[in-house]
Formats: sequence, C-alpha cells, structure tokens
Amino acid sequence: MEQATYLDRRQEIETYFARTAAETWSQLTSDAPVGRIRATVRAGREAMRAQLLEWLSRDLNGARVLDAGCGTGALAVEAARRGAEVVAIDLSEPMVDIARARLPSDIDPMSVRFLVGDMLDEELGRFDHVVAMDSLIHYDARDMAWALSGLASRTDVSILFTFAPRTPALSLMHGLGKLFPKANRSPSIQPVGERKLRRLVAAQQGCEGWALSRTRRIKSGFYISHAMELRIA
Repeated sequence: MEQATYLDRRQEIETYFARTAAETWSQLTSDAPVGRIRATVRAGREAMRAQLLEWLSRDLNGARVLDAGCGTGALAVEAARRGAEVVAIDLSEPMVDIARARLPSDIDPMSVRFLVGDMLDEELGRFDHVVAMDSLIHYDARDMAWALSGLASRTDVSILFTFAPRTPALSLMHGLGKLFPKANRSPSIQPVGERKLRRLVAAQQGCEGWALSRTRRIKSGFYISHAMELRIA
C-alpha cells in the first residue's frame, strides 16, 4: 500500500536532484576543490560510506546488493569490487548518468546495474543486503519506518541505513541543504530521534523478525548523520 506522505516527499526530492543539484553534487562527490564547508560534508560522507562498507562482508561473491539512493555511485563500485551483483538506483536521472560515466574500468559493467527509480520498487527483486546512505534523511520518522518495512520485505540478511539525528547542532543548521546557495538548497532534512525511530520500526508491520543492531554517528564539521543496521533477529 502506497503512503501518500512518502510519495509527496519523494516528488520534492526527485525534482531537486533532477533539476537543480546534479552539478553541485557531482562536484561534492569528486576530487575537485571545494570550499571549507563543503569539504567537511565531503569528508563526512566519505567516513560514512567507509563505515557502511565496514559493516558489509568483505567477501560479497554471490551476494545481491541494493544501493538504495546511489547518487554518483561510489558505494556501488566498492560493493562490486567485493564481488557483489549490485543494483544501484536513484530518483535523479542526471545523478545516475554521472554514476554510469564514473564506473571505473576495472569494474565489470555487468556487475553494476544503474537504474532511475524508487528504491521501493518491488520489481527490483530480492537482495541479500540493502544500503541506503543518506537517502532517507529527507523523510520523517514514520515514513522512514514505512520505507524500511518495504525494503525488509525483499531483503534476506541486512539493511544498512542512515538518518539525521535530532541534535541541537542539526536543528540550528536547519538541515544540510542550508549549506548550499539558496538556489541549490535541497528539501530540508528531517531530524529523527533514535528512540522514536527504534519504537516505530519495532511496531511497523513488515518489520517482524528484524532487529536494529549496530549503530554509529558520524560528525564532520557541518555533516552529521547516524548509521544503523537492521538485521534478521
């Protein structure tokens, strides 16, 4: 059953990344020089990606991985290097085009399938692992729990995801989008309390048999994000 609030928010995010932000995020996720503030965001994202990859098995041969909200594809590439069959999906066609263009020559193009669309599309099939790095941070806690239940219904081992923790610093910044010029601001992130998120996930239909386990917060200057692992109990 579709959740109207999720769909409305998804449309805002799709519009922003498709029409406004591709060039900004292309630069942020490259080696190109950036300003001091964006450099802290870049470092934070790199640290978060490293953390999520650390939680995945180093040997992913035979595993099917969904990079849910793949952006410019860095995590998908590393999962493929470990032997995974990766489906990398994002709402933004320009971002997916960048990801395809950046695929390194040492990666078999058949091992990473880049798609434009919704991470919750059931036609994507089943996965051993799902990674949703900073792709749920624009949704409120209830929509996030609902989305996680949709992913859980098609996942056999683990779901690694991030959320924006409810902290005074994050509230002061009014979301990561405020770091960019007004014309390039993203839809505001939705700070979420960890206790509330745990409670909502535990009560969410479709998350029966799953448990939130490992957790870690990454803070780098203006970047604050919290990683969690959802596993079959």
